[in-house]
Amino acid sequence: MSVLRRPSSLRLRLLVFLLAAIAVTALVQGVLAYRHALAETDALFDYQMQQTAFALRAGLPPDARAGGGARPEYQHDELIVQVWTNEGLRIFESAVGVALPQIAVLGFTQVQARGTTYRVFSLQTRSQVIQVAQDMAARRTMARALALRSLLPLAAMAPLLALAVWWAVGRLLAPVERVRGQLARRQVDDLVPVSDAGLPSELQPLVREFNGLLARVQHAFEAQQHFVADAAHELRSPLAALKLQVQGLQRASDAGARMLAVERLAGGIDRATRLVEQLLVLARQEAQATAGAPPKPVVLADLARQAVADAAPAAQQRGVDLGLALAPEAEHASVPGQPQALEILLRNLVDNAIKYTPQGGVVDVQLQAEPGHLALVVDDSGPGIAPDERQRVLQRFHRGPQDGGTAVAGSGLGLAIAESIARMHGTRLELSSAPRLGGLRVCVRLARAAERGEGAHA
Repeated sequence: MSVLRRPSSLRLRLLVFLLAAIAVTALVQGVLAYRHALAETDALFDYQMQQTAFALRAGLPPDARAGGGARPEYQHDELIVQVWTNEGLRIFESAVGVALPQIAVLGFTQVQARGTTYRVFSLQTRSQVIQVAQDMAARRTMARALALRSLLPLAAMAPLLALAVWWAVGRLLAPVERVRGQLARRQVDDLVPVSDAGLPSELQPLVREFNGLLARVQHAFEAQQHFVADAAHELRSPLAALKLQVQGLQRASDAGARMLAVERLAGGIDRATRLVEQLLVLARQEAQATAGAPPKPVVLADLARQAVADAAPAAQQRGVDLGLALAPEAEHASVPGQPQALEILLRNLVDNAIKYTPQGGVVDVQLQAEPGHLALVVDDSGPGIAPDERQRVLQRFHRGPQDGGTAVAGSGLGLAIAESIARMHGTRLELSSAPRLGGLRVCVRLARAAERGEGAHA
């Protein structure tokens, strides 16, 4: 069974809609015109029938009484006149072979006879009854003719209206065709916004949304290009170091030198592995930020516990006192966000604090409840970061100096990844000095889901 497809062209759709509207309008107008014409015809012929009956009240013409004169054959659109005596004897009929039964109802009535319906007007005088009748088919025929004549102008105008719509739609869609031509001539890397000048107001929102999509694609391309350039630059150094360490291993002359070279090579491989892992995490987070996945309710307290538990072995190895403090109001509160991204943010902040805290230091993780927000605070007793360096360390591959100007080991991606995730959740990392421990304080404030109608999750 075949299914009829709707026309895809806007011009054809408008034309089909217009022709259908004209057809429906013509049908309604024809019905109304027919009913109006039928009412007018009924009124006109009823008046004519009355006047004919009234004219015969004075009596029949002499030739009619005598039965003289030839009576023509009856035509269906003519009036039929019959005269009856008060005793029920028909004494006159106007045409041959159309005798109608005598009726006792005076005035107007309708009679079924001879396979059709007649409209009959009866008038009684002192000596006779006068009946004037007419076939109703004649009235309907005249009403149809009048109704069809009223539709002729509309039928004549329908092709002209269709041509006018075809031309007008073509003129109105000219700006759309211009935009289509511009897009067809574009190169793959041409993401300049499309001009909406001259477009109808109904199409301008579509073009604006398309331009928004182009802007997001442009941002994704730029982020990808920057990421590839930065990754190539950063991987060059560890790979070169690995090559030198392999050469040192090859030149080792005794077992002690070979053991030292192997340890250095293993450490270089570990650093390169961590760098690649962080680069992959950064790429994934930037892709999620560009895709704009819908947020979900996330219980930060659960993520904080998991992050501290995962970082506990590293803290014990370095002799760092790692603690977690959760405000009672924040135990079951949630925030709208991406669970995996927030988990990475917490893990990076805790790992970063442990890595930069000296042996025997302290790292405190706190989750505080504020009006409308949950504040995640990570304090450490490390060297901290100078105020003029705090914004720079949030950039990718920037390593902050320690006291005395010693470079900190690492890839410079931990805080950059956390900052990227924070921006994805509509906030920023706040860097300051830890009031009690004296090192670095990192604080991120996230809007609570309860205030956005998400509800808290236990």
